[in-house]
Parts: sequence; C-alpha cells; structure tokens
Amino acid sequence: MHSRTRYSVFLAAAMVVALPLTPLAAQEADDWVARSNANSALLMEVFARFAPEAAGQFGVEGLDEEVTQLPLDLNEQANAMIEGVLVELRSRLAAETHAAVRQDLEILIDAAEQQIEGTAITDKYELPYFNLPQTVFQGIRALLDDQVAAERRPAALVRLRRYAGLEEGYPPIAEQATAFVRAKLGHAELQGPFKDDLAKDRSNRARFIDGIQQLFDKYEIGGYEEAYAALRSQLDAYDAFLESELAPRVREDFRLPAELYAFNLKGVGIDMPVAELVSRAKVSFREIQNEMQAVAALVAAERGLPAGDYRDVIAELKKEQLVGEAILPHYQGRIKDLEKLIAEHDVVTLPDREMRIRLASEAESAQVPAPNMRPPRLFGNTGEMGEFVLPLRIPGEDGEEVGFDDFTFEAASWTLTAHEGRPGHELQFASIVEKGVSQARVAFAFNSVNVEGWALYQEAEMKPYLPLEGQLIALQHRLLRAARAFLDPGLQLGMMDRDEAYRILEKDVVMSHPMAMQEVERYTFWAPGQATAYFCGYTRLMELRTDAERLLGDAFDRKAYHDFILAQGLLPPELLRKAVMEDFIGPRVERDEPAMKG
Repeated sequence: MHSRTRYSVFLAAAMVVALPLTPLAAQEADDWVARSNANSALLMEVFARFAPEAAGQFGVEGLDEEVTQLPLDLNEQANAMIEGVLVELRSRLAAETHAAVRQDLEILIDAAEQQIEGTAITDKYELPYFNLPQTVFQGIRALLDDQVAAERRPAALVRLRRYAGLEEGYPPIAEQATAFVRAKLGHAELQGPFKDDLAKDRSNRARFIDGIQQLFDKYEIGGYEEAYAALRSQLDAYDAFLESELAPRVREDFRLPAELYAFNLKGVGIDMPVAELVSRAKVSFREIQNEMQAVAALVAAERGLPAGDYRDVIAELKKEQLVGEAILPHYQGRIKDLEKLIAEHDVVTLPDREMRIRLASEAESAQVPAPNMRPPRLFGNTGEMGEFVLPLRIPGEDGEEVGFDDFTFEAASWTLTAHEGRPGHELQFASIVEKGVSQARVAFAFNSVNVEGWALYQEAEMKPYLPLEGQLIALQHRLLRAARAFLDPGLQLGMMDRDEAYRILEKDVVMSHPMAMQEVERYTFWAPGQATAYFCGYTRLMELRTDAERLLGDAFDRKAYHDFILAQGLLPPELLRKAVMEDFIGPRVERDEPAMKG
C-alpha cells in the first residue's frame, strides 16, 4: 500500500460510493437504510477520528476544523478501535435478518478486517513516510473550493493554524511526522520509500506549499500569514529531516514485496489470479491493435493521409492540438455532443443537471498528474457536483513542468469525456447523489475495479457512435488499459524493466513521453496495482453484459440495464452480478418466460 495513504485510516474510502442491491419501496428502504446507517456509524467514528479531512470532504458533518494527528501509537490506537467495532458488528450480523442490512454489515466487517490486514503488512515491510506538503494542501483544498459554502471556508484558517501547531492541543504536524518516522528508523529490516518516489515528492513540495497560499488569496481568507509562515518553516525543517535521515534509507528497487503487492491488488478489487489477468490482457492488447489497424486505414483514406498504420495516423491526429483558451470550450461542447448521442441511442438515463469541467491548477496537476473526476460531496449534498478536472502540464523527471499532447487534440476529447464525464464517472456520482445511499455502501464498499470498469465499459458503449477518428482514439485508450494490466504486474514481479514499459507505451500505445512517464510512475511507486483495475473491471462488466443478453434475448433493454447498474452504485463485481441475476434478469425471465420459450 502506498505511503501517501497508508497512515490515514480509510482514506482510500473517501472517494467511494455504492448503493442498495435490492429495489425496495421508499418507506421500506428508509427503514432498512436507517438501521444500516446506525451500524455504519460505528466504523464512521473511526474514519472521522483518524482521517477527519477526508471524512469531512466526503460529507461527515462537524469536521471542518479538524486535522490528522500522528501520535506514535497511531496504528495501535486505530486497530484497537477497529477491533472493538468488529466485535459489535459481528454480533449485530448474527442477530440481523434483513438481507440488505446483513449485506451492509458484511461490507463493514470486510472493510474493517482489510484495514487491519493492510496496516499489519505495511508495518512488516515499510518505514513510515508522509508527503506532508501534499497532505496539508489536500486538507486546505477540501475547504477552499467553489462548491464549498462560503460560510464553511473560514474553517480553513483554523485548520491551517492547527497544522502549524498554533492551536492548543495540536502539535505541528511536521514535528509529529518527524517523530513518527524517526521512531522506526532503528528497524533495519524496514524498507524506506523508493528513491524516485521521495525525489518526486520533494521536487513537488513547492507547488503544494505555494498552492496553499494561492487558495487563501483566491478565496480572500485573511489573517493566514502568521500560520502560513510558521507552517512553511516547519515543512522546510521536515524536508531537511527527509534529506538527512530518511534519504539514506531509500531503496533502489521500486518492486514491492510480493505480499504487499498482492494486498494492493486485493485492495483495488482484482478478483482473478495475476497470471490470468496478464494472459487476458496480452490477448486483448493484440486484438485491439488489429482493430486499430482496420479503423486507422479508414481514417487515413477519409483524410487523404499517406500512411495507414495506426501509429502514424494517431501522430497525424495529434497535430490538431487545441491551444490555451480553446481547450475548455471545446470540452464543454463535447459534453453536449455526447449527451445528444446518449439520448438518441437510449444508452442510459441522463441527469437533469449540467456537467462541470475545469482545468487543473499547478498543485492539482502535481497531486493527480492525469485527467480525473473530482467526486461531489456524497453525504449531506446540497447541490455540489462532480468535476472533470483536466491537467495540461505536469512535473517532469527533472521537476520542471512538461506538457501533454494526449488529451488536447479533437479526436481524443470524445472518449476522454465519455470516461470521466457522461456516461462514465460523472454519471455514476450524479446517480448516487440523486438516488440516495446507505452509508456502508458509500464509504466502505468501493473498489477501483468497479469504478474504473464502468467508465471503460461506457467508452466501449459510445464508440460505435463516434466519428472514425474518435473511434480510433477510443481504441487507443482501451489499448492503454490492456497494457496497464500486464505492464504493472510485469514491472512489480520483475518480468520486465522500465525501458520496456516506456517502449510499449510510447511506440505501441502512442503516448507522449510525459504521459508514459506518469504511467510508469503509477506502476512503480505512485499506486502499484491500481492501474490493473480498469481492464479487470471492464472484463467483468463485459462478461456480465454478455450473460444478461444471452438470458434475456429480445427482452434485453440496454437503457434499463444500465440504469439498473447505476442504481446499484459502485459494488464489487461479485455483488453486482448477484444483483443483476436476481433482481434484473430474474423478474424479467419469469415475466416473459412464455414468449421467450415460444
């Protein structure tokens, strides 16, 4: 598990959502959801205590001024609380008879057990390490945002003062982190962070520290200067500590211990053996390349291009770059284009609200160096919406900014918007906000397989309706997801080196070097294992769709099917399959059985 999230209990759950499996009448749903939420409150208390910034951003009330604390016995405290909660949850499960409440209890128990397991594995192998500038930036950014109510924003100043140790009972977070790491340095068997990981974080520190000041200035929160100056000095001292005491312990090999990598794969939801995942991905990679060749020839003929190889055609398409102020309006227009296609072809029901998109700031680009969906507030939502955030420049190997050309040409905007926007991630979150949730399935049922699988699946759903050049880039993006599923394990398991990964990404997938760089960083130290989730989730959804059509035949209704999938939220594949078979296919087979037999 990567050090950026390791010591924030349930931090990975902070961007997570899911919904009830079984359609219920409104009153019955309210009754069981209320009972389920009372169970979730036990685990939510742990979440709020040890990751208040993330819990608050997620929608838990009363945490705007709270900040993460790092006592030396942090893990012991957290585990003790979780163990106590587990005893109560298991007792409630034994007594519960309602199917949906029981399933939520099982979700909570699994999340708690996985948290304890993850802490034990990381403590076994890794020195603790905190990327504090990014942590503080995230905490402030959670409150200083256009969609955060103006009356909540002044709490960012209290939070800043607490980070800096200027409030009673809140030691400076930099001093806490230093003491926490230093307490483990005597354990020679523990590995430090990968050298490139530490170097990247240190090269980005100024972006995050400057980004904090920029947020206070933008939102006109006065009186921050004293706390900001103190925090900046403390972060300088923390950086000096990293240089003098942690840097000598960095490891040269990016590969995680096998047990730790296996846990990462489990944590993102991979539900097939690694060998099977890699084998499927390699076959898919070759098949997608063949399809790209066929489409590229059509694009070349349509445009009068001299070459028909997909690599050459994509290189020509990339020359049609959008520049500066033209980028955002183009993507806003592309949202409308896709919404029209979705409605015309009855793909899925669209929400009655506009979709938001914006360009990333410098600090946000350093934090997430790829296009992404920033989810809305999922508890107590008062109109906040998800945002498609597009970075244009990211920190390069030498710390200087470098630009992408992978997302700012017209042909790429089709499938990227379908993935991050509608009918992909944004539609998932919009559906969750509008239809309501049980908290167990909001905070603790998520995995990346389901989230990213849905978005990639919807790219495929939209592909037939796109112009030829849009179809080619949709295939290119699918090729990348197949590549991830064998490059990430290949690197982590020692079956290939980074040079080979760069060659495949730049030559065969036709990614720019900056894009290939952030991909390789993802596989090696940013989030090892996570990139495999796209292909795995897509595969599981395609398997399920095939079974649904096979069983229903002419009675299959694609729009109703997709609406049903969204109504289940972001459940893991096994639970989603159970819902589809029992609650979507079952009633329809029974209703249409005479006609289907005829």
